[in-house]
Amino acid sequence: MSLPPGFLDELRTRTSIAQVVGRKVSWDARKSNQGKGDMWAPCPFHQEKTASFHVDDKKGYYYCFGCHAKGDAISFVRETENVEFMEAVRILAQEVGMPIPERDPRAQEKADRISDLTEVMEAAVRFFRMSLRAAAGAEARAYLERRGLSEATQDTFEIGFAPPGWQGLWDHLSEKGVAPDRILDCGLARESQKGGKPYDVFRNRIMFPIRDPRGRCIAFGGRAMDPEDNAKYLNSPETALFDKSRVLYNLGRAREAAGRGEALVVAEGYMDVIAMAQAGIGAAVAPLGTAVTGEQLGLLWRVADEPVMALDGDRAGVQAAYRVIDTALPMIEAGKSLRFALMPEGQDPDDLIRASGVAALRERIEGALPMVELLWQRETEGRSFDSPERKAALDQALREVIGRIRDPSIRGHYGQAIRELRWQLFAPKRAARSGGGRWQPPQAPRPGTKASALAAADTATQERLREAVILAALAATPEVAVEFDGALERLDCRDGLHARLRDVILRHAGDGPDALREKAEAAIGREALENLMRLPHVALNPAIRRPGDPDLARMTVAEELAKISALKGIAEEISDAIEDLGGVADEALTWRLGQAAEARNRALRSQQEDKTEYDTADNGARINRDERHAFDALLDRITFSKPRR
Repeated sequence: MSLPPGFLDELRTRTSIAQVVGRKVSWDARKSNQGKGDMWAPCPFHQEKTASFHVDDKKGYYYCFGCHAKGDAISFVRETENVEFMEAVRILAQEVGMPIPERDPRAQEKADRISDLTEVMEAAVRFFRMSLRAAAGAEARAYLERRGLSEATQDTFEIGFAPPGWQGLWDHLSEKGVAPDRILDCGLARESQKGGKPYDVFRNRIMFPIRDPRGRCIAFGGRAMDPEDNAKYLNSPETALFDKSRVLYNLGRAREAAGRGEALVVAEGYMDVIAMAQAGIGAAVAPLGTAVTGEQLGLLWRVADEPVMALDGDRAGVQAAYRVIDTALPMIEAGKSLRFALMPEGQDPDDLIRASGVAALRERIEGALPMVELLWQRETEGRSFDSPERKAALDQALREVIGRIRDPSIRGHYGQAIRELRWQLFAPKRAARSGGGRWQPPQAPRPGTKASALAAADTATQERLREAVILAALAATPEVAVEFDGALERLDCRDGLHARLRDVILRHAGDGPDALREKAEAAIGREALENLMRLPHVALNPAIRRPGDPDLARMTVAEELAKISALKGIAEEISDAIEDLGGVADEALTWRLGQAAEARNRALRSQQEDKTEYDTADNGARINRDERHAFDALLDRITFSKPRR
């Protein structure tokens, strides 16, 4: 069966040969360097004790220095699984999610056509190189010199020049015997709309050949010499050779440099990549005039686990970074992410090198931000969160963004990182409200106080006692804490111990019960935490007695928060009523107080008690609630049915 041109190249690009080989061998941990994709193991093709079998995951091949076996992922599967070529292709394609194309009887013809087109492209490279050295290229040479590009760099990147004439390249290739349809199919010329001879796509431009990872020229990028030109940079149109969404400029050289341990850097344009390479940063690539695509991210992650996006230091550069985040979030997995190095305002990497030297750029790259921090910046920058509604809107936006992450483990870690950043954003306000977290003598009853203190205490004391229940319940079952973030932040927590414990829960609830307890003990002390848990109204609460029950913890916290809210409400109504008593006291005032009292009573009535099956009698005996209600109803009938005397 013949496969379409490019299919095997893409299959090899998507396949990690280290993963394929790793199923058959045990890597030598002392010789292998997983970060660089440089892996060693005893050879699976002959008996040996030493690790002479080498796999280069970046380049996609293996070689044994003992038996001299060599090949790529396809040949390894063929040899180890004893299958034919097409069966090995099917196995690997299924693993990476690539459907096998239908049989194409013209596949060989297309492959020959691709080979012909690449020959035409190489002829165009030579023409542009020759034109740069000719008299017509004097201005272009002067421009490159002003940009600081040495002749050696120009030779390395094969920089050329397209003359201003309309048919310079067309005439040159035609004289070489190249058929017109081949020139057009390469995207080097366009048909005239006026019936004349086809004209060159690139005119009066500095030319940058674009090569695929195998080193074949598949397209060109051109930088206009005329400042009035509508398109400063122009790429080849899409052809049988070129799909700009699947190509990265300089990927072949960058892959080799990254294999030597350099950080893979993604810039915005050709000149940035070339300037970095000349300054010694060889592992640099660039997309081709569009936002980074999912296919390009896949190419980057085949080369490096955490490519660094080095974007221009202007609003457009920041917006480009945000678009990359949206593309990457559904694709990230364990060990595969991005970092972001934003340039100074108004500069790109090339500008920074020329203004401050390569050390300044390296410093930016080494200090690149994790993706989660830039995501947080996007959702919070320039916005105020001075109301519960705005905070809730932030929470909703962040939940939606994090929800795009497919990997549940990474999604959880992102959630925890966002909680940490959220805590830092609102921590100053909480600290100011709670006296900076300093210890204040507790005014709540001591551990020996009876639970009836809840009923006997004033509003402030009741609030502290109920805060203790809330904090203890969340400490016992921290997985429900995220549901109450906003309510926790609004707790007054005048008791400094409560304030510190609340902040620990907000910050570390996602770490799990054991880790949270360790953080809590560090923040308030083990004895203080144990004393809190031993308070009778805390210790006897079902949510504390049954830790790890999310439904019970959720109900307890919601109930206690409602009670605190009701207590504050009645206190405010009474305060307002006292002021109103200075005027005329009427029925409206009485009605307001009555409604507030009823709201308080409804809130203070335990939801858990309402759902229990038994009541407790005066003598302490348990009475079935249904039976008690039936008995009360019978007494009522007896009482009202007695004849009057």
